Parts: sequence; C-alpha cells; structure tokens
Amino acid sequence: MTERTRLVVCEGDETGQELLDEALRVLDPSVVGVPLDLVRFDLSLENRRRTKNAVVSEAAEAMVEVGLGLKAATITPPETGDVGSPNRILREGVGGSVIVRTGRRIPGVVPLAPVVHPIVVVRMAVGDAYGAAEGRDGTPGDPGEQAWRTERIDRSVCRSVAEYSFRAAAGLGACVFGGPKWTVSTVYEGMLKEEMDAAAGRHPDVPYRPMLIDAAYAGLLTEADDQSLVIPALNRDGDCLSDLVLALFGSIAGAESVLLALDDDLHPTVAMAEAPHGTAPSLMGKNVANPMAMLLACAAALDHASIVQGHAVSDAAMAIREATLGAAADGIRTFDLGGDATTSGVVDEVIRRMREHPGS
Repeated sequence: MTERTRLVVCEGDETGQELLDEALRVLDPSVVGVPLDLVRFDLSLENRRRTKNAVVSEAAEAMVEVGLGLKAATITPPETGDVGSPNRILREGVGGSVIVRTGRRIPGVVPLAPVVHPIVVVRMAVGDAYGAAEGRDGTPGDPGEQAWRTERIDRSVCRSVAEYSFRAAAGLGACVFGGPKWTVSTVYEGMLKEEMDAAAGRHPDVPYRPMLIDAAYAGLLTEADDQSLVIPALNRDGDCLSDLVLALFGSIAGAESVLLALDDDLHPTVAMAEAPHGTAPSLMGKNVANPMAMLLACAAALDHASIVQGHAVSDAAMAIREATLGAAADGIRTFDLGGDATTSGVVDEVIRRMREHPGS
C-alpha cells in the first residue's frame, strides 16, 4: 500500500492522555503494518483555555477534511463561563449525529449480569440536555427559587439514530429494543419514537420491541441473554445507558465509542473513535489504567478508514482487536478486569502478538 491513511489525533488530559500515548504505540507503522499520518491537536484543558477553544474547532475542521479521528479523554470544567466540554464542540463541528457504543463479552471476564450477546447503544450525538439553555429564577437558596432548562432535538437526528439502529440490527441479526419515555413526553420524546416506528416500517425483517426507557433498563437483565440488542436513545438517556451497558460486561474501559457524521443517505462521512471513560485522575501516573477501550478505539478508527477514505486497512484493525482481546483471554488484564498487569504491560503484549501474527 502506498497511499497513507490520515488520522486526526486529539490529545487530552490526565490518565486519558497517558492511555492515548500508550495506545498510539500500536499504530506505529512497524507494528500495525500500514502507513499512517497522525495529525495531532492539543485538546488539553490548559490549551483549550489558552486558545479559547479555537484548537477544538480546528480539530473538528481537520476531521471533516480527513474523515477520521481518535480522541483521548478530556476534562470538562464544571465552572460556568469556562471552556466547557470539547466533546460538544467536536460533535457539532463535524456534523455528528450518532454515537455508537457496543458492549461485548470480554474474553476471560465474567460479566456482572447474565449478558451473552452484544448490546449496542445508538444515541444522539447532539441536542437534548447537552448545550441546552438553562438558568435559575428567584432568590438563590429561597424555597421558591426555580431552575429551568430548554432542550431541543431535531427530527433529522432522530431519523439518523432510528435508521442507523435498524441497519446495525440487520447486520448483527439483533433486535431493536427500548426507546424514549414517549408516553410521558409525547411531543418531545415522541419524535424519536415516531422515527423508530417509521424505520421499523422500512426494515420489516428486523425484530422490533419498543419499550420505555425505564423498562429497558430492567430489561437488560432479562432480555440480553437471548439475543443481541440495539437500543436507540436520546442524548442524555444514551449517555447513562451506555455506561451501564459497558459496565455490565465488566468495565466501562472494555469497549470503544464512535461518533459518526452521516450523509443524506445516512452513510458515514466522519468517524471519531474514543474511549468512553473519563480522565481518571486518581489513576494518573500509576500505570494501572485499562488501555483496552483506547486500543479498540484505534481499531475502530482503522475500520472506518475504508468507508471514509477508501483505504483497505481492515486487516490492521482486526489485528489490533484480536491481539487486544487475545491478551485479555490469556489473563493479561489490568486490575479492573481482575488482573495485575500494568497499562504498558498490556500494550507491550498486544504489540508482541501483532508482530508475531501480522495481519491476523
């Protein structure tokens, strides 16, 4: 292969950056076996403050041009008037509409619930509670003080989430399951339910079991042992739901997250992969954090290279994935998965396996 795959890399904070640095070792051309050009942007809190978030917008513009991104976990400061979340700026900047997180069995790890088959959460990437206008009225601390928030969702995003869910379910042989609380919020949350029903009509061969979000939470403990599930969700619901789903399989650090921008035919034009966990400041500098999600994010980015750049590097993605899961199966795991390996020790083993079985 002579054409180089370009990948926008967004650096982050604390343990998030440490895990990115470790995971990038598998993308060295001598390891992964394909030529890569990494276009790096410093999205650390310090640099976001220094540039007043201009660096985040620049990273988003580069991702639109390149089509591929890989992001480390970043700090979102809680103070009003600070730089806020870079995730929202990136998602809006690339035109992202869907975030996909898949919980899967981790070899050698006993899940916390009787989950057997994959569970895919397809959530809105923009809108809903994130970026909503909010405020308080009345005297602070007074019993009559009120807080309010104005949330919005777009039908186009609802349609993307619903349609992508059914396409994903068709590919997995899965059931589209769950949904919003449409009985309580018939106008707002009902919009997503309308698009789910419409997508079900376009995909009559895909099993469809709409269920209110609270019942879906309970259903995860009873339904997921029978078949794979794909769950369409609002932004806020999907954020909470995906954290639970990943934890059910053993660790929130056990799977990647992928942001997708879709064209008019709902085919991906931009894919940004990341680890769904936070910056884990308590683990910073200890070399004990689980790199699995970041490694799988590297594989996911390469998986999408064939779609958005036309580069056939899926064998390299498979090699990363198989080496990562193979190491876990053989007990080379960090403490959160019941092992005693270090972060760098896990990555060392993944690299060893990739070099021993290139292109496997």
